[in-house]
Amino acid sequence: MKRRTFISLMSVMAAAGVLTLAGCSSNSGSSAAASGAASSAASTGAADQLAAIQANGKLVVALEGAWQPWSYHDESDTLVGYDVEVSRAIAEKLGVEPEYVESDWDSLFAGLDAGRFDIVCNGVEVTDERAMKYDFSTPYGYIRTALIVRGDREDIASFEDLAGKRTANSISSTYMLLAESYGATAMGVDTLDETLAMVLSGRADATLNAEVSFYDYMNVHPDANLKVVALTDEASQVAMPIRKEADSTSLLAAVNQAIDELRAEGELTRISEKYFGKDITAGE
Repeated sequence: MKRRTFISLMSVMAAAGVLTLAGCSSNSGSSAAASGAASSAASTGAADQLAAIQANGKLVVALEGAWQPWSYHDESDTLVGYDVEVSRAIAEKLGVEPEYVESDWDSLFAGLDAGRFDIVCNGVEVTDERAMKYDFSTPYGYIRTALIVRGDREDIASFEDLAGKRTANSISSTYMLLAESYGATAMGVDTLDETLAMVLSGRADATLNAEVSFYDYMNVHPDANLKVVALTDEASQVAMPIRKEADSTSLLAAVNQAIDELRAEGELTRISEKYFGKDITAGE
């Protein structure tokens, strides 16, 4: 890991004026500590969230823990993945330790709203609707959405062909909303494995998901009878939502500075290539 960088509150506040908004989603994980965890700011009642985080020595990070390769449990049941390593590197830049809370997709945002989490690091795509409610960090990834069907399907070749079809996706995810916008009936599921199992069995006609997640799945299941028939034209920005509140401004600046340093150091690229086999950290 690179040299630990301690970000002082004064330098962060000075940088707060040059922030940029920028960030996907999917599946679920076990809620390991959701009921008992609280963000550093909420637990101390401090007026500034970054100061509270640094005083407590921990950054509470929410993720699903069941969406490979973003966050998942390996053979030894250790929590690993792109989001895990990126958020750990950010916490190190802030001079604190990460504390991970696993939850399903909807609960990630409910917990952020309630102050139980400091940030959500879960491959979240930036949308206009989400940006109205949350501040987003600088993007740390760029992804395209894939339309995935069973290998023997010939009736779905484009997003427009989803009209009247059934798709499987995480409830309220970007992918579910996109499928519904094309006239599909979207069925809610928990994990990527469950989603693709429904497509393979014919219970769902198709699914929409991150292109990189699909190819990671195929690396693990090379004989799966699945194919990508369409991709979105433009890549979406992946970023970390943070509460849109005055006391969170310094945290947003600190996270942005950490991401910029990790990108300049080549650390973001290294982590991306480790989990995706390619660099998803540069805009297309």
